[in-house]
Amino acid sequence: MPLRTPRRIGRIGTLRTATAGALLALAATLVAPVPLAAHAADPGDYCAGQCADILPPGENGNATLADILANKALGTRPAHTSDQLGPYADLANGYQNLTDATITSFFNDSSFGVPPSQVASVSSPRSDVTITRDKKTGVPHIKGTTRQGTEFGAGYAAAQDRLWLMDLFRHVGRGELSSFAGGAAANRGLEQEFWRQAPYTEADLQSQIDQLANSGGARGQQALADAQAYIDGINAYISASKSGRYFPGEYVLTGHVDAITNAGTIDPFKLTDLIALASVVGALFGTGGGGEVQSALSLLAAQQQYGVTEGTKVWESFRERDDPEATATVHDGTSFPYAGKPAGAQGEALPDAGSVVAEPLVYDATGGATQTTTASPGVLPGNLFSTKKGMSNALVVSGAHTASGHPVAVFGPQTGYFAPQLLMLQELQGPGISARGASFAGLGMYVELGRGQDYAWSATSASQDVTDTYAVELCQDATHYVFHGNCVAMEKLERTNSWKPTLADSTAAGSYRMQIWRTAYGPVEYRATVGGKAVAYTQLRSSYRHEADSILGFQELNDPGFVHDAASFQRATQDINYTFNWFYADSRHTAYYNSGTNPVRADGVDASFPVWAQAAYDWRGWDPVTNTASYTPPSQHPQSVDQDYYVSWNNKQAAGYTSAGFGNGAVHRADLLDDRVKALVHTGGVTRSALVKAMDDAALTDLRGEDVLPELLQVINSAPVTDPQEATAVQQLTAWSGAGAKRHETSPGSHTYANADAVRVMDAWWPLLVQGEFQPGLGGGLYTALTADLTVDESPSAGHGPTGSHAGSAFQYGWWSYVDKDIRQVLGRPVGGPLARTYCGGGQASACRDVLLNTLKQAAAVPATSVYPGDDGCGAGDQWCADSIVQRPLGGVTDDRISWQNRPTYQQVVEFPSHR
Repeated sequence: MPLRTPRRIGRIGTLRTATAGALLALAATLVAPVPLAAHAADPGDYCAGQCADILPPGENGNATLADILANKALGTRPAHTSDQLGPYADLANGYQNLTDATITSFFNDSSFGVPPSQVASVSSPRSDVTITRDKKTGVPHIKGTTRQGTEFGAGYAAAQDRLWLMDLFRHVGRGELSSFAGGAAANRGLEQEFWRQAPYTEADLQSQIDQLANSGGARGQQALADAQAYIDGINAYISASKSGRYFPGEYVLTGHVDAITNAGTIDPFKLTDLIALASVVGALFGTGGGGEVQSALSLLAAQQQYGVTEGTKVWESFRERDDPEATATVHDGTSFPYAGKPAGAQGEALPDAGSVVAEPLVYDATGGATQTTTASPGVLPGNLFSTKKGMSNALVVSGAHTASGHPVAVFGPQTGYFAPQLLMLQELQGPGISARGASFAGLGMYVELGRGQDYAWSATSASQDVTDTYAVELCQDATHYVFHGNCVAMEKLERTNSWKPTLADSTAAGSYRMQIWRTAYGPVEYRATVGGKAVAYTQLRSSYRHEADSILGFQELNDPGFVHDAASFQRATQDINYTFNWFYADSRHTAYYNSGTNPVRADGVDASFPVWAQAAYDWRGWDPVTNTASYTPPSQHPQSVDQDYYVSWNNKQAAGYTSAGFGNGAVHRADLLDDRVKALVHTGGVTRSALVKAMDDAALTDLRGEDVLPELLQVINSAPVTDPQEATAVQQLTAWSGAGAKRHETSPGSHTYANADAVRVMDAWWPLLVQGEFQPGLGGGLYTALTADLTVDESPSAGHGPTGSHAGSAFQYGWWSYVDKDIRQVLGRPVGGPLARTYCGGGQASACRDVLLNTLKQAAAVPATSVYPGDDGCGAGDQWCADSIVQRPLGGVTDDRISWQNRPTYQQVVEFPSHR
């Protein structure tokens, strides 16, 4: 499929033609050659060519100033910048005819090592390590004769591929992005959003290192040694690239280095930088829970609408804590109770009506800081933290149901689409380390998602509830609170950022100060009154000040001496405190484990609502000095070995395991996977290509169209549709449903959808339908409060949705389950875990039909230019472009947009035929 030429340059900004020309001429002299040497043989590989992976847009994420200017002026890109984007995009049109033999047309062969004929370069940044890069993708294959050398090489290769991005994120992790990269509104928004979640001081970062050294045992000591060697490799590349003038050109564009004199610095990395980086990754992908204040507000709205008893029932039915109809990853009947509704709630601290006020963050803004337009671009997306991430997905089938008798897996994380990617590919081979796969840039001392010698593993975001909101009672004044009977002062944390205009960012010079009040129960988020008492609502997560702890589990996953079967894999993932669903496959077994430090809550505490900050309601065994507590034992975490199949798309883990937020009900995007994989398993003889087909067929399907539209049409077609406009819309939707409800091009590169009118009608209809169906019965106040808990829609083109425009991930958050249950109640069908009331048409079938037809007629009349209003990259009415995935620029080089596919960013296809 041809790729579309980008319509705009990246977020590094526009350079005047004369300046660009002069710098281009200068920068052409600043590119260093890559040394070439002999290729060394790599260790044995038990995958026998049956492992593959893909990570768009490409491995190379660094560009010199010459590269950046050439990209802007000529559209050229450095080698391996976008060579994985085309194969990734082409699967949407090629999956129907996929065979095992053609998988590597759409994925990379992820065998260990590089065949001699495919060696592009071999370099040795020091004598005990070589970095071999292959011709096809440029992925670094790092082999060390010593462990230190292996890690040094990993750091050197990481800096070669992602130095600028790593530097950005270590500054994000300190709340200092605007001072480093310019005061654009997006830069400020990003650092504010992150620092609110993890306002760490340098002492906080160092304390995590100290904790690992003091309590991590031999593996902790090894992890710190590995990390230091990794940093040494990064710094060696910084020194070499700076003196050789082939460092990333963004340092020139942001004013850190002078293009002519080479004056300026690229600060070396240190251990605390890795903690800052880890805290960013943890905040993006490895947390769960929170939102208790908003839950309390919607409960109060429900009680105001219906009274306390009935309102609570209504709220609980929308909360769907443990919905019996929800698709669960563990479906063998095993239950893992956690964070459920207590029989009698204790310690609840619900706010007084109208008293909640968000805690301010920004103070003393001057100059450019007063220009707060969200259109102002930054070096990173300003909504990186505020938008939700669809971290997915996994399809794993046991050997009992495959053609070969060996397990088959297609899995990977959906970390968003960026240029360069947040992840990078690498292979690590050295003493105690043997793995290939993806690692977050700057944290690549180990492979975090990938394969070992005879096993592979991956993760999806679990987001179980490990974050609680506490109401700390104020005393003396607004900055003192009651802690275990004593009036103590809050800790004031401040960060002042200032900046000047740069070539990359013309925002006027300015500065501002961020301020957060921190308590033993975490940072203050809101102020309110509870029963007339002044309180501060704080948020505390179990991984707060413990981002470094997970390094032990990743070290074990990379160690072939540790992981050798399903049980040892589960033991390794137990040492990861981020909230992830982990999946495993080797030649004999499959396995699943849900990781995270799940706090043991006091009896009667309801994890869905704020609780009083009193000793009686603290986490059991909680130590406020170290933020450690008693955690649920591994046996109580959802887990399984050799279930017939596993699917995960951020859905419910198991029966009894309460979802942290709203939306895990009868219809979930995981159903798109579950239905397809269940059918494959029932037939038997599953192959790698069959499982890839199932994944990508789901990736192109509109969840509303497959799982809800047939029920809506049944209500509508209960009587003849006589209105011509309504009849046309019904015919279009019926045809689309019969064709599989796909959002798919008519032909490769056409940029036109099949059933385009039906897709447009559905996109326009869904928000109108939900509002027309529910708002009359709920009332405006409660409807608004519930839509704050769970957005109504998240179609690919829904820029108002929680993942934003052009994000790829779609249909995770929405009211599909509510509509499904409500319509089935109208139809008189059985409903497990029904809504407390029937809303469509007040529960009357004929009135409900009128609601559906009236809203459908409104939707059909909405022109495409209004459904798809256009943005800086798409014209109004361009349906394909509105859905399209954009590799959001994180540096000076841009990449092409591609057709929508709802699939992992990094993805593996694996089938091991043998084992050690």
